[in-house]
Amino acid sequence: MCPDDTHRSPGDSMARRKKVYEGKAKILYEGPEPGTLVQYFKDDATAFNAQKKDVVDGKGVLNNRLSEFFMTGLNAIGVPTHFIRRLNMREQLIRQVEIIPLEVVVRNVAAGSLSTRLGIEEGTPLPRPIIEFCYKDDKLGDPLVSEEHILAFGWASQQDLDDIIALSLRVNDFLSGCMLAVGIKLVDFKIEVGRIWDNDYQRLILADEISPDSCRLWDIETGKKLDKDVFRRDLGSLADAYTEVARRLGVLPANSGPVTRPTLIN
Repeated sequence: MCPDDTHRSPGDSMARRKKVYEGKAKILYEGPEPGTLVQYFKDDATAFNAQKKDVVDGKGVLNNRLSEFFMTGLNAIGVPTHFIRRLNMREQLIRQVEIIPLEVVVRNVAAGSLSTRLGIEEGTPLPRPIIEFCYKDDKLGDPLVSEEHILAFGWASQQDLDDIIALSLRVNDFLSGCMLAVGIKLVDFKIEVGRIWDNDYQRLILADEISPDSCRLWDIETGKKLDKDVFRRDLGSLADAYTEVARRLGVLPANSGPVTRPTLIN
């Protein structure tokens, strides 16, 4: 890996590959084999449905490594994911899936929009994990929807919903344990689920990413935020917060410097 790979543009590595999709934080390119894609992690930071934007040096590198860490762990305990392997500091090879047009939000502690909608003080522990669904549409602001909406509009079947809920709770157990072990509280997180087929048999697997972009993470002792709320609420350096999560989990050496330094490339 060249020292400047953390700074290269997606066009440098993907010039001969077709772009399939570009979102706020990632780009998908055709993969080297049928049924695969290359997922590139950008440094772009967005909030409030992209009304607030910035570029955070090294963010894509951190999210790539952290998502690899979580997806590998989930695969190891039998939770199916789209992750195949990391290709370099910003890219990973993934299985191509048909994304179900839902964001699945799992909440353990009241925060964010839940506190705003229901008037529950942020930081209040919930009596049990609460699963919410949002319809994936940036133009609509990813609105909250009920299971009745999902079934009526054919976004997923009842069996799909049952499987999504079971998968989400397993992910919650795994992530909660990982975070608790390093002094971090898993407040909530968002996942996406995709369909794949083995002949005529459909399976649902975890897709997209798992990173501080898609989780709320608070230090257990101090309540310090270690997630994208740092950017949303102007609480400090987003790169420092994500680097702290990576260090605690052992993804980066505990005594490492800034993520963009060449000494961290491997």
